[in-house]
Amino acid sequence: MQNKTFQLIKDLTELQATSGNEKNVRNYMKHYMEPLVDHVEVSPLGNVFGVKESKKDDAPTLLVASHMDEVGFMLSQITDNGLFKVVPLGGWNPYVVSAQRFTLQTSKGDYPCVSSAVAPHLLRGKEGNHNVDISDILFDAGFTSREEAEAFGVRPGDTIVPLVETIYTANKESIISKAWDNRYGCVAVLETLEEVKDLDLNSRLIMGASVQEEVGLRGIKGAVHQYQPDVFIAVDCSPAADTDGKKDASGRLGDGFLLRVQDPGHLTHRGMVEYLLDTASSNNIQYQYYFSKGGTDASAAHVMNQGVPSGVIGVPARYIHGHQTIFRISDYEAAREMLQTVVKTFDRTTLNTIMEMN
Repeated sequence: MQNKTFQLIKDLTELQATSGNEKNVRNYMKHYMEPLVDHVEVSPLGNVFGVKESKKDDAPTLLVASHMDEVGFMLSQITDNGLFKVVPLGGWNPYVVSAQRFTLQTSKGDYPCVSSAVAPHLLRGKEGNHNVDISDILFDAGFTSREEAEAFGVRPGDTIVPLVETIYTANKESIISKAWDNRYGCVAVLETLEEVKDLDLNSRLIMGASVQEEVGLRGIKGAVHQYQPDVFIAVDCSPAADTDGKKDASGRLGDGFLLRVQDPGHLTHRGMVEYLLDTASSNNIQYQYYFSKGGTDASAAHVMNQGVPSGVIGVPARYIHGHQTIFRISDYEAAREMLQTVVKTFDRTTLNTIMEMN
């Protein structure tokens, strides 16, 4: 992996931006995209998309979206002794929340805090004696009272985000970070825009990132309504299920990008499946089929307007929706190559073929 790519990954994964408070990532992406596209647009809800116009009169519109938000928490109550109760933003396994370091983001500044480790004796009497719920976990910034916390600007609605350093593994084949779901997509979008910045494309390219995906695929709905795409591509990260070593696991590190066929909210358009398969095979890009228990922005996009043929170019990662994620560099590189190939080659003929194969 080139140092430039690793630095981009490190920058974006270490930025802290949970659902509804994505400005850190949005500002970074907007600054990066501005010299690469004709213009950048930020929506009232906070989506950021670069627009690259085509010189072709019949150019179709291709909308490609990552999402900026990562899972985190929102402060719901300050206790009398200065600790915080929270509600989750996105899906969390409660067993990975305790005893971790976070950043509390307030109007007066960012403060370090930790999640409490629930003592086993405090769980006695609960079903099974060892069940943990996020409501059992308090967050602690070291304040001594509600009044002191409020004096530092702490209030309900503030966001709490994991604090993690991004590093290589020992063999340099993988990276450990937080928020690869979905800073992967943000990195891939930026590197693809840089790759095509001097090319005359045969499609009108709208490429960027949405907000609030982790809390209900909210931001992308405005983007699809705004840009009226002919085709939509989500660029997102999904959980790997390969830790037991089974070769038939869904999502395996090192086996290439994820070609998503089905999830609870999305049956991939048949023409899109055939198009993505043909593109990957023709260009010798490593891929694996993926059937998911969770959704992406494609779940919302494909049922909007009069229906938008949608696909997903994904990557697998272990332990997502927590503090530490492990992902394989080769999977990212396969996904990036796939995305760049799609963007470079998509045209009116491609769109017609996708529709004919449905």
